[in-house]
Amino acid sequence: MDEYLREAFRDTAYLVNLDTVSWATIRIDLPLPAELHELVGMQPWAFITAWNPQARRRAQPENLVAQRELLAALQALPEIAVRPAIGVGNTGWSEPSLFVIGADAATLDPLARHHGQRAYVHGHGDGVALLRWME
Repeated sequence: MDEYLREAFRDTAYLVNLDTVSWATIRIDLPLPAELHELVGMQPWAFITAWNPQARRRAQPENLVAQRELLAALQALPEIAVRPAIGVGNTGWSEPSLFVIGADAATLDPLARHHGQRAYVHGHGDGVALLRWME
């Protein structure tokens, strides 16, 4: 894994939409923010996207189609909740994303691979946010 890419993932702020004006920020290697505890409970959760596969820029229309496909696949799963989210890098880039509650790695890994993602952020309950590599 390219060390630059690894650091970019670690330096990203993973923002989860709470309501029309509030966001909670997830950081890798830190516990889930308190604002998300009640929402998540003791379930597995993840922060995932279909944008820019293989960490390479792709045209917005293609990204939107892929993101809609990912959202539809997640919404088709039983007992899964999905909230809008966005990843914001320290250099100003951003990617629309999804905060998924109730799906474990066995469910999310195939979706991440299908959409060409190198990694995604995940955790369990109020535990530490971890980076899960697809390689």
